[in-house]
Amino acid sequence: MNTLKRHEDPWKVYKEEIPSTVQHFSGRSVCLLESLQSSHLRSLMQSFFRQRSVRSKPNRRVRARDRVSANSLSFEDFLSSLKEATGQDYRRSDVEELFNEMDITCEGRVGWQTFNAFILQHYKHIKDSMRACKHVPISQPSIHHCTYNKQEPIVRVLALSQSPPMRYISVSKRGTLIVWNRHLNNIKPLELCAGPFNKRQYRKRFQGWTTDAVYMANVHKIAVATLSRSIHFFDVTTTCSFEQVHLFGLSHIPTALCYWYDTEAPGEKCVLMWGDDRGSVNLLWFLQPFKGLFEMPFTNQTGPVQVYMPDIHAHSALVSYQHIPNIHSEPINRILYEPHDELIITSSESPSSSVVIIDVNQKKEEYIWRIEKGVKCFDFSFSLGLLATAGAGPTVRLWNRYVTSRPTAVLHSHQTTVVDVLIHQALGKIFSYSKDAVLKLWDIPSQQCLKTIPLQFPNIHLGFTPEHGSFPLLLSLTADPVLLVTCREYLAALHLHKSESSSTSGIYTCALYNPHLQQVITACADSTLTLWDVKAGIKRMEIRNAHGKEEVSCMALDIHQRRLISAATNGTIKVWNLLNGLNLHKLETVSSAEVTGVICHHDNQLLATGWSRLISRYSIAFSDDIYVKADLSWKSGRQHREDILAMDYCPCLELLATGSYDGEIIIWSMALQKPITRLQTNQQETDHLPVHRLLFLQRRAQQSHLRSGAVLISSQAGFVRWWSVCGPRHNLGQFYAPDGSNERVMGLSTDQENSLLVTGDTAGFIKVWDISQYALNAVDMESGEDLPQLMHSWRGHERAIVSSEVLVYESQLFILSASLDRKACLWTTQGGCVGCFGQEQQWDLKNPDTYQTNRERTSPIKEEEKERTEDSQSRVSAGSFICWGESSEVTGTSFSAGNSQQTELALDLQRLHTALETPESECMSDRSSSLEKFPLPKYSKVLSGDHVEMKMSAPQRRPRGIGREKICRFGNEFMPFQLLELPDISELKDVPLKPWKLKIRQISSRGTEVSSGLLSSEDSLHFETLDD
Repeated sequence: MNTLKRHEDPWKVYKEEIPSTVQHFSGRSVCLLESLQSSHLRSLMQSFFRQRSVRSKPNRRVRARDRVSANSLSFEDFLSSLKEATGQDYRRSDVEELFNEMDITCEGRVGWQTFNAFILQHYKHIKDSMRACKHVPISQPSIHHCTYNKQEPIVRVLALSQSPPMRYISVSKRGTLIVWNRHLNNIKPLELCAGPFNKRQYRKRFQGWTTDAVYMANVHKIAVATLSRSIHFFDVTTTCSFEQVHLFGLSHIPTALCYWYDTEAPGEKCVLMWGDDRGSVNLLWFLQPFKGLFEMPFTNQTGPVQVYMPDIHAHSALVSYQHIPNIHSEPINRILYEPHDELIITSSESPSSSVVIIDVNQKKEEYIWRIEKGVKCFDFSFSLGLLATAGAGPTVRLWNRYVTSRPTAVLHSHQTTVVDVLIHQALGKIFSYSKDAVLKLWDIPSQQCLKTIPLQFPNIHLGFTPEHGSFPLLLSLTADPVLLVTCREYLAALHLHKSESSSTSGIYTCALYNPHLQQVITACADSTLTLWDVKAGIKRMEIRNAHGKEEVSCMALDIHQRRLISAATNGTIKVWNLLNGLNLHKLETVSSAEVTGVICHHDNQLLATGWSRLISRYSIAFSDDIYVKADLSWKSGRQHREDILAMDYCPCLELLATGSYDGEIIIWSMALQKPITRLQTNQQETDHLPVHRLLFLQRRAQQSHLRSGAVLISSQAGFVRWWSVCGPRHNLGQFYAPDGSNERVMGLSTDQENSLLVTGDTAGFIKVWDISQYALNAVDMESGEDLPQLMHSWRGHERAIVSSEVLVYESQLFILSASLDRKACLWTTQGGCVGCFGQEQQWDLKNPDTYQTNRERTSPIKEEEKERTEDSQSRVSAGSFICWGESSEVTGTSFSAGNSQQTELALDLQRLHTALETPESECMSDRSSSLEKFPLPKYSKVLSGDHVEMKMSAPQRRPRGIGREKICRFGNEFMPFQLLELPDISELKDVPLKPWKLKIRQISSRGTEVSSGLLSSEDSLHFETLDD
């Protein structure tokens, strides 16, 4: 075992580790501090020293605790001083957020020394983050040419992420729509229809220019705006996209589009808004989108339904119209909608109204940015409170959303005009793109350019700048995130490699709940700390490389629950500000051995222990220093003979419990700093069970009449043991909690009333026990049952559970579990799964209908097994494809109505499958519909040879219905993505060849030829691939 190490430089281990980086995902403004200049700081310093909390006579002695409040400001004083120093009217909630980040001791006041240290620490963290951001996770660009465009510039690229498989649609200036698959192979061109007044001209090419397009994900449509004062609606529900509605006769030309719908209620009210050439905003509210966007009367006429805008009142049951005039004096070039505050953000090239933020109801104060030469593009992040703009020059400006007078930063690096800008909130980065086809990546906290990527488009020549579309950038944040950049008829794709934060979560080592912030904190083996919002399961903040590359072994909260103490396997201990992710303190390491326990008791005094078998003390109560020295004056020194694995603290009894690898438990007196009791299992046992977890029953310890009973629980292998520390008899009983043998209980927690005990074992099972009447005294244990009542039991994880905790949210009990299967989940006490933190579907703890167990009636294990099954069934070879048209997906072969040879092959295979059905499957098929009775065989390869037989496995004999998860809601109808499922075939050897099998061989050989012919003549086909 490692002995005590006293290095010449005790902080060397901290200086050599990889700096930590922090990313905020929502709920934080990063621009307030950046807006402060040196003159503002000098004025604030004077405000701090003008304030005196303690007003006394010169000869009066002042207490030490009162000196802390001198030269300090309350929140109201700080708010008024900040406004006075900067001359800006900051939003109260933003200033309060900053004040709380500094007031981590909850005293209600912030001193100048604290404020100054906070500012210095903030900029030091930015500098450290820059060193960690040298490696930018972005690939080299791959450039694709769109031949269908006929050298027309691409106006907009849309990502159809809600209509699998993943597709893209590019809209050209002259109205050509190109469908691309996820590999950016162009598949099929679509064109806008001509005007409605000349039916003979209906089928002719659209004569006009498009201005913008937007994807309406909840109804699977795209809207395309044109200079002819019209909007075309395309239905993209199926692979056969078509123009469905033509809205014409608008009062002015739509120049920019925006669409919003509630992702949690896609069938509720949604809105399509556009800015026009007169500087006005128009809103089309769709009241019942699932029933239809407009009234669709039955007609024998072909082509899209024509809707005349002045007659929009005739569709009042489904749509309502709102007009906000004269926002800008020039045409609107960008428009965004922010649903949190119902804000509309627009921009124009007008210097008097470059960017305007208004609310939909026009009841709140509007914010107007007046920028010389106006704004050509902008992007906005609500959670960051950040507005990025670019105008006629080569600069990008960053603004606080509430400060319109001056930018917080100006980014200089481009040589030509910036034509588009995007904010990547998750990465904390900004993409900017200029006319000379140069893409730049900026870091938001440091405001530095991280990478410059010149895109080598073939149409870029010296002295010639090709025409760019109005919206050349698209950031698609799907499972495979990609940045698309357009330059005339060319399209470049840059894949954003998944960083540690965006990839699958690492292996969890521990987790805890912060009731003050209502957040769950998880720690991973890759040294990542993540803060999750317990109300919705979304990620709030992530601290990467918290301890370099060392595994985080344990965590604890301070008494105010605003700071996190984390320890690692290399003996390092750090203190973090949970409001901003800054590292407040680094505690001196007393050994390079793993720290297994950290607690915080009164006055923010810390105790830490681990494999060193030492108990070290630290004080972080009034320390402003980054480095905090260890206090090794704990009187009793090493008392354990083996490594200490667990520790817990009982405040009301002032007792500390530690458990070691040899099964020994020592009860310490905090006042005397020495052991008062040693608890151990049967001395006659040769192999003592390691103590993995210790848990004090705090409510029992507070009641004097219950202290003689069990107030301490230990988890030793799979046994849960009950101990009395005050009574004459210490060991009051034990029971084996897991179902299987050789398992361990690594999760141990109880509720505030000590009526429930939750255990999590290495088999992934979670059990809830009723302990309200268990082990209350030694007499009951002698005559009572060996086991408490088991209330609920379920398998929540596939692998070992490393942590479990009972948490309270608005008087309701929930269970938090973290496992080695890379999942941290939230459960009801009855075993219902609320969800896994980080999942795509958010939940609302106040609404049980949003829980995963109520949505799908399945556990995370079944969910993962189902995903693996569907993934294996849908995995196809490299030569497979899906074509546009009425076709069935068969690997290596595509059946379409226009290919008689392929149709004949499909029928032959269908007859063959019917002939080979077993009696059981025939009986089941008789009770099925004709569609289910004759499914087309689905196979992964075309078999050939002398000994071949097609055989269905047992689970495939029963016809499968079309599940709800495989259909797409469209109006009042459900359109299945896959109507036919084909059973797999297996190859059997040593089967005698019979005459009827010759027919199979002929069919199989013919299928191979058809497949080979299709694949070899790929260039001559009229369709391209949609997916692998």
